[in-house]
Parts: sequence; structure tokens; C-alpha cells
Amino acid sequence: MKTKISSLLGITYPIIQGGMAWVAEYHLAAAVSEAGGLGLIGAASAPAEWVRDQIREAKKLTSKPFGVNIMLMSPYADEVARVIVEENVKVVTTGAGSPERYMKMWKEAGIKVIPVVASVALAKRMERSGADALVAEGCEAGGHIGESTTMALVPQVVDAVQIPVIAAGGIADGRGIAAAFMLGAQGVQMGTHFVVTDECQVHENYKERIIKAKDIDSRVTGRTTGHPVRALRNDMTKQYIELENKGAGFEELEQLTLGGLRRAVVEGDMKTGSVMAGQIAGMVKERMSCRALIEKLVRETEALMKGTKVYE
Repeated sequence: MKTKISSLLGITYPIIQGGMAWVAEYHLAAAVSEAGGLGLIGAASAPAEWVRDQIREAKKLTSKPFGVNIMLMSPYADEVARVIVEENVKVVTTGAGSPERYMKMWKEAGIKVIPVVASVALAKRMERSGADALVAEGCEAGGHIGESTTMALVPQVVDAVQIPVIAAGGIADGRGIAAAFMLGAQGVQMGTHFVVTDECQVHENYKERIIKAKDIDSRVTGRTTGHPVRALRNDMTKQYIELENKGAGFEELEQLTLGGLRRAVVEGDMKTGSVMAGQIAGMVKERMSCRALIEKLVRETEALMKGTKVYE
């Protein structure tokens, strides 16, 4: 299962774990990397020193490449960008903005830069700015999303750029990975399925909620504010959508979700917390280690891809 992405990143399998805020910490990132994928630490809105500690802890657990996802809207983005260089991180993925102002510093440090994009226009801009690869993320994904589906977005991004593309959004098993390869992707990024792995440190309630999820259980809030977010339905999403339908303003809606992701991930609040998960939550039915999950994904994908010429 060797592709341009696995060669570029020095990993065994082109499977990348999403840099989920409050979820993707060093235990999970290290376990994914040890299993042959690429683990990511989600910097979210955390201070730079927290990110530094996470990187150092991950290095104690794995000598394999792992990365950091930096949310560019974070008030600590400038400091985190420097910490990534100082700590010799191999890969950085970016979301919620453009990484152009950090690109020179990162490239000089030999870091592979992979922005997450939800449109062809942004994909082209990121390629021009020096990105090594792109994550094309469809609206099936959990958390902050764009408008296009993975099926529609990935081939259009692949056709628009010369650098390798990683597909994300709505991928849960070997069928999804094989489909992504057939669309022209060179790798996949997965989030929701990794939330229920043994090494993931989220609250037990969060894992159970994903395991019990049905196909119709995700909701998108925030469309009226221009910041749509996909999460599993609960009291909070119901109230949010009711307020949106009544024409509530951004500040009132923002107040409703403030600290919601932390409440779900850390405190296990499944009623008023923001239980971010992708549309594939209904496909996640069993728990296992990161290694067992990645081996299962590879097995399924290779059985489906036999005889094709997608791999290098």
C-alpha cells in the first residue's frame, strides 16, 4: 500500500489520523504512528508550551514520524508555529486559515506542510504557496466543514493541482479508502473511527455515543453564521438549530457552544457538549487498538484494490 503520500511522509501506510481538537493528543498520535500511519497532535487553541509538552511525550512513545495540526485562528498560532520548528516535528497540517506566513520558516526547517482545504480555489492557492500535499475534506467530516462532499471535492482538487491529495470526510473502512484512491487521492485522513480506539483518551461516554450512533444521528449547526460544524445530535444541537431558525445572532449562538467540545471530550457531557463526529459514526461498531484498526483498514483496502494500478 505504497503511495506518493507514504513515500513523502516516511510512513508505512497512507493513513493519517485527523488532528481533532481536545481528542488528538500524544497517546493517540504516537499509537497511530507506531502502527504505520501518521499520527497528529491537535494543537487547537492550546498554548504553545502545552503543544511542546505533547510533542516531547509523543517522542517518548514513538521514533516514527508524527505531525501537529495547527488551527490558524488560535491566538497562540504564531508561538505554536515556532515550537513545531524548535521541536523538529516532521509534518504540519493546517486548518481554519492560510499558513502562508509560516511557510518559509517551516520549509527551511524541512517540515512537510499539508493544509486542509474545502475548495479548489484554496487548493490552488496552497499549492502556489509551497504546500507539499493537501487534505481535501468533504462535508461528511466531523467538526468544522465546508460545503462540498468528499465524492465531489476530491477529484476536482486532484485535477486542479500537481501535488498529492489526501481524501478526508466520510471514510470509515477499506471501501472508503479504495473509493478515495479511485477518485485520485494518494492517502486518506480519518478522525471519527480513531476516537473509539483503545489509545484515545476521550471520555468513555464519547466513545459509547459514537458506537451507538445511527446513520441519521449527525447534525450541522452554524450554517447561518458561516461556520458550519457537524456533531452528533443532542440537546445542544436541537436548541442551536431552533435558535438558528428563529434568526438568533452570532453571539447568542456562540454562547451556546462555548466550551462544548471540552465538556464532551473531557467531562463526558453528551447532552450539552459538542459531540463532534462524522457521518460515518453509524459505521463504527467496535473498539480496537490503533494497530488493529490500521491493519484491518489495510487488509480491506488491499483486497478491494487487487489488480489496480493506483499504488506506486
